[in-house]
Amino acid sequence: MKNKKWLWFVAPFAMAAFVWAGGEIVQHLWNWLAPALFGARLITFWQAVGLLVLCRILFGGWGGGGNRGQRREHKRWHWQRMSPEEHARFKDWRGPRPGGAGIAGEGSGEPA
Repeated sequence: MKNKKWLWFVAPFAMAAFVWAGGEIVQHLWNWLAPALFGARLITFWQAVGLLVLCRILFGGWGGGGNRGQRREHKRWHWQRMSPEEHARFKDWRGPRPGGAGIAGEGSGEPA
């Protein structure tokens, strides 16, 4: 592995630049739109950064969802290994699906 000591020097500056850019963008967009649309007050840079953090907590989570595609493939694999009788039993067990949504990889195209 190559020597990557320079990352320890560059990373803090890159993170600070990312926070600064995000805060500035949110502050300017808020101060441009919110007073005109909702009659809201103007916000400072630090309030904009706090708003970014709050949105991350409420809507973004903290990661850990990197294997969503693997879970989808796992479900598809299980469905493909089932016999037709097991398919029928499972469809009866789960009941009707709103909008005819089926299992990933089901491939029948008909409402369940």
